[in-house]
Amino acid sequence: MAKLEVCCYSIDCALTAEQSGADRIELCSGLRDGGLTPSYGVLRQARERISIPVHPMVRPRGGDFCYSAAEFASIQYDIDQIREMGFPGVVVGVLDEEGHIDLPRMKKIMSRCDGMAVTFHRAFDMSLNPRLALDQLTDMGVARILTSGQQQSAENGLILLRELNQASRGPIIMAGSGIRLTNLNKFRLCGIQELHSSAGQWVASPMRYRKVGVTLCSDGDAGMDELQHYCVDGDMVAAMKSALNPDKVSLPVL
Repeated sequence: MAKLEVCCYSIDCALTAEQSGADRIELCSGLRDGGLTPSYGVLRQARERISIPVHPMVRPRGGDFCYSAAEFASIQYDIDQIREMGFPGVVVGVLDEEGHIDLPRMKKIMSRCDGMAVTFHRAFDMSLNPRLALDQLTDMGVARILTSGQQQSAENGLILLRELNQASRGPIIMAGSGIRLTNLNKFRLCGIQELHSSAGQWVASPMRYRKVGVTLCSDGDAGMDELQHYCVDGDMVAAMKSALNPDKVSLPVL
């Protein structure tokens, strides 16, 4: 059965995704950074309120995946906390200066993730040699790799996704980036069994008072970014899940 993982940036989104049929949640903060480690409060609520598997992102900042010693220490502390809180999995990834998997650091991460399923996130798409990276992550026991096939969208990366999926002798190849209801079948046809989508939409702020000309977001239009937020669309999640696993037609009993 094909699985749908939904990327959620809040507890409300995670609840919507669960209620709409998602199989698993990737829990993040920092939408505009591509996903960062969620706060302790968000993690606590996820453990208390979400019953499907939740895999928190562990990423201390946006940008590249080559971290300083202090940043890597933060990654390890966050993994320890997530493991102690009882989460079944974690989403993480580190590269070295040359664009290869940072093997010494990934081995330390894997040892701290004892008992948890590790997803190597889209740092994979920034790696120099995806086939070598697949072999290395396989040898370390990574559970799955989230990838767009090293393209801007997974639809454009279908050729490499198919190749990786056929070659993998361990990690599940999970397609992500631009996964929509309209292109789901393309991934199923090439054998991909797990898909990752935000399945969301921008929603206007409920605030009636609007401060014009001031924004806290340096990359946004003045007065706009604080007046909308990204939410999981429950109807879209349900539609995608139904498309992935349509109900079998029951034959009448004669």
